[in-house]
Amino acid sequence: MTTENLEFNADELEAPQWLNATYLETILSTYENAPELKVTDLKISPASAQGDHYASVMFRTKVEYNSRNGASTKSLIVKTMPEQEGHKKEMMSETYFFKTEIGMYCQALPEFERILKQAGDDTHLCVPCIYHSLEPRQVIIFEDLVPQGYTVIRDRPLGEEELCRAFSKLAKWHAVSMKLLDEKPDFLKEFKYGVGEMANLMSDPFISTAMPPFIEMLERWPELRKYKPYFENIKDTYLDTVKSILQEYRQDPQADGYYVLCHGDFHLRNMMFRNNPETGDSEDVMLVDFQLSNTCPIAVDLIYSIHMLMEPEQRWNHGEKLINYYFSVLVDTLKKVGYKGAMPTQEKLWQQIYRLKYYEFFLITTVLPMILAVKSNTLKIVDMIQDPITRQKTYLMDSYVEEARKLLPMFEKMGYFKDL
Repeated sequence: MTTENLEFNADELEAPQWLNATYLETILSTYENAPELKVTDLKISPASAQGDHYASVMFRTKVEYNSRNGASTKSLIVKTMPEQEGHKKEMMSETYFFKTEIGMYCQALPEFERILKQAGDDTHLCVPCIYHSLEPRQVIIFEDLVPQGYTVIRDRPLGEEELCRAFSKLAKWHAVSMKLLDEKPDFLKEFKYGVGEMANLMSDPFISTAMPPFIEMLERWPELRKYKPYFENIKDTYLDTVKSILQEYRQDPQADGYYVLCHGDFHLRNMMFRNNPETGDSEDVMLVDFQLSNTCPIAVDLIYSIHMLMEPEQRWNHGEKLINYYFSVLVDTLKKVGYKGAMPTQEKLWQQIYRLKYYEFFLITTVLPMILAVKSNTLKIVDMIQDPITRQKTYLMDSYVEEARKLLPMFEKMGYFKDL
């Protein structure tokens, strides 16, 4: 990641005192089985930019060290919980983010890769985890993808080839998890902490007070006012419905439901792409940030991707095509890995997406305005989450109002409002 022209999160400008040469020396000595290893130099910098994330603190550490193999340099990403007093620390204090992500790096994704490899597919789903702990502090350390040619794309929309790579990797992940849930459901039983289980997060004002400014926005525009009564009817209950959707696999599994281990936060800045430096052709994508991964309906990741990964023009011009491409990879992978359950159908997949309309309402009224603001570089995510006045501005952005003008008539045509 280049650090030029990037604005960093305030709590990543200065590393905590415990993150020092001695700490990393101990970790690398154990990881490389080299007790004689000595760190000779350490450089620490922020590992992400404003808008990349909110739920953790990340540092890039360039470590120079000597061991029996001679002088070496390793670039690592150190991910930990917020330590500065304030809203972020309070909101994340009682979450299972790190327990979930450690399980993803050390248990789920390595097994997914093993199953894929056994089927003749060498797809990599994550980078190696160097170290992890929950006590005395929550920390995950993994290899830095930047020296391997990967980067976060912030300054342009994804091309169709890049989008297809992202959906292909998600489809393979989903397929293997579907196989495991069918054959060995206990293997994934610990991945049960999605957004619905996080009381601090769901009760935070940026979620719990999202509907009123959305309804106020509808009132401002004559062509949108007719949709106001629908959202007024559900404003006091829709979050409970969303929680039920996210907890469905664990609380009330449907006989005809499609369930997988979802990524949970499948948006552009949770991906790193590697493109050919000479041709610009897409070569690979690596998904990152597995803190919200949990077992839930397959449509959760797909609905999220439609609104949070795709640009508006992609959503309207290629959205259905991309989801159908995802489905083709899903079915192909299920066949390759020997899935024994009932094979999903494309028609049923779209029915699953339509069935989760309340989750779609949740995303477009809560997260979409913030995502559009982040992409436009007009507002800071920390201000949007913490300040109600800043957050209200997101609902009045031209880009968001234009999306409402397209989305709501489409929802009406699809019958989303019939029983509201």
